[in-house]
Amino acid sequence: MSEQRNSPSAETQLSHSFGLIQLIATPIGNLGDITFRAVEALRHADLIACEDTRHSRKLLDHLGIEFRELIALHEHNEKARVHLLVERANVGESVACLTDAGMPGISDPGYRLVNAALEAGIRVEVLPGPSAVTTALVGSGFPSDAFYFGGFLPVKSGRRATELSAAIARRETSIYFESPYRILTTLRVIADLAPEHEVCVARELTKKFETYHRGSAEALAKEFTQRPAKGEITLLIHGAGRNKISGEAD
Repeated sequence: MSEQRNSPSAETQLSHSFGLIQLIATPIGNLGDITFRAVEALRHADLIACEDTRHSRKLLDHLGIEFRELIALHEHNEKARVHLLVERANVGESVACLTDAGMPGISDPGYRLVNAALEAGIRVEVLPGPSAVTTALVGSGFPSDAFYFGGFLPVKSGRRATELSAAIARRETSIYFESPYRILTTLRVIADLAPEHEVCVARELTKKFETYHRGSAEALAKEFTQRPAKGEITLLIHGAGRNKISGEAD
């Protein structure tokens, strides 16, 4: 019996419960980017698990979605709370999972919930939508046939320098999230390692003051020294040995 619980067959997953867990991508800035499918799912959800209930409440109010039961699901309580959400789905309820922006599970809560649901034989649906990773990649003009996403850069200087060295040497485009308070230091590290290496700083994606800053690490370090960065930032590092125009290997 325990083996069936850990590795449920397709038939077991379908027959185990009529409940459902949905991971729903939400706008990363512009609220107009919410999908019709996401709105319908939120309207019919019995319970919505939110990274920040206050943030999600604003989105629901904007969409005209009235009372729904909200529960907090964030990095500090996800491990303990996923079992409650799975139990709610197990008795036939529809459980939606939202993060503050973008796709749940991508540097945000969601990973543990999906695994717990699959182990319990609960049906899981992923509703696609906005993502800072793919938005920044396409907008940067860097090669996009293959890329590496490293999440948030390490805070400690030694680990960050090691990660950036690996990105500079990597063949694929590397993508990271970075704080506006650390981006200048990060650019200076890259400039020290490879001053002519091409990078892109994507700011405030989909928002009113969205900007892409593209150039050598040295040039961008100088630019952000004169004009400190603000807002949400995605950092892209061009792949080594890739043509800047075609993206093909030199």
